[in-house]
Amino acid sequence: MSDPTRDAAYSLLHAVLVKGTALDAAMDRLPKLEPRDRAAAHRLAACVLRHAGTLDQVLEPFLRRSPPDQIRNILRLGAAAFLFLEAPAHAAVATAVDLTRSQKLAPFSGLVNAVLRKLVTQGPAVLEELDMPRLDTPAWAWTSWGANARAIATAHAHEAPLDISVPPGLLLPAGELLPTGSYRFPAGTSVHEIPGFAEGQVWVQDAAAALSARLLAPAPGEAVLDLCAAPGGKTAQLAAMGAIVTAIERDKSRMATLQGNLARLNLTAELILADATTWRPAQKFSAILLDAPCSATGTARRHPELLHLRKPRDVTQITALQDKLLDAAAEMLAPGGRLIYAVCSLQPEEGAARIDAACTRLNLTRAPLYLPEIPEALTPQGDITTHPGLWPERGGMDGFFIARLVKPYPQEDGAEVESASPPCLLGEFPS
Repeated sequence: MSDPTRDAAYSLLHAVLVKGTALDAAMDRLPKLEPRDRAAAHRLAACVLRHAGTLDQVLEPFLRRSPPDQIRNILRLGAAAFLFLEAPAHAAVATAVDLTRSQKLAPFSGLVNAVLRKLVTQGPAVLEELDMPRLDTPAWAWTSWGANARAIATAHAHEAPLDISVPPGLLLPAGELLPTGSYRFPAGTSVHEIPGFAEGQVWVQDAAAALSARLLAPAPGEAVLDLCAAPGGKTAQLAAMGAIVTAIERDKSRMATLQGNLARLNLTAELILADATTWRPAQKFSAILLDAPCSATGTARRHPELLHLRKPRDVTQITALQDKLLDAAAEMLAPGGRLIYAVCSLQPEEGAARIDAACTRLNLTRAPLYLPEIPEALTPQGDITTHPGLWPERGGMDGFFIARLVKPYPQEDGAEVESASPPCLLGEFPS
């Protein structure tokens, strides 16, 4: 018998692991399903992606040789349903066998049946003494995360909560108010259940993602440049804080998303479809936010396919674009102005290394930030680095790197004086 959840989950895994498609994009291409089946398919596929290393480890003793990729994914689905999603043993086995036949892989149905029956007989005990965080993390990522690797990988095993940003002064009657001002709801909460969402008063944004715009700290009426602006969470923050925002986005479809989000929130900004590396304004800006394209490894809790799709060479390629954007931002920054650089990446090459290089290459100076609500996120250089292992008692947060740069004022004798921008305190932001 066909099981729409298993069929859809299998299609999602094939799209991600074979075709290299992002999970959200693969979801958009699924045939029409009941909302409950659609959500269950996403949950099952995401579970496999989070725990692929562990699943392969527990299946390996029951396999004489490596099976074809299609069969491996069917076995992973059956094992994940039983070990992590509390599916009854008979259902986990039967739906996997039926899936094998429905995918015209009937010659392997006996193998799938035998392997999963042996697995469910042993039960959850097969997970004992396994180093699951290490098994479920690619070696290149684990090595790059250094001392935080285990905390990050442990957090990746769980779905992320739903975080909501609100305009200054708005209080929600539900959710946990975090120290940094975001509201948090349990994982799996529908955004349509959030007070104020239907009325266009609030928007979805991870608590860490909300920091960079707040650390820019625009004054009401200040002209602010938001580079690489889509999908618009930070643009909305800046506009809600009273800034006059010019938002640059080069992708037409992402610009449409940005326009839609601002319209829903009844917020305004000047939107310009352009490449930020080549576009130049008529006048320089005193405040610029550059949320640069990156490997996005800091969002792996929300996008568990990322660590399967990313490769070390991707980081090398994207740092060149980040440098070009920093060069462009420096050119558009007025003397005495401040630039916030942010990436949702856990990779050091995309964070502090880019700022070190920019300070050497450009007429910019690093200006330390201050984040008393999360003091452990502050680096010795004065940058901010968050990761999913922070705030474990609250459900963690996305991985972000945030730094502030300032441009010195020129002097007539050729010498330069640094901007006197003080460290930003979250408590000092406009309310």
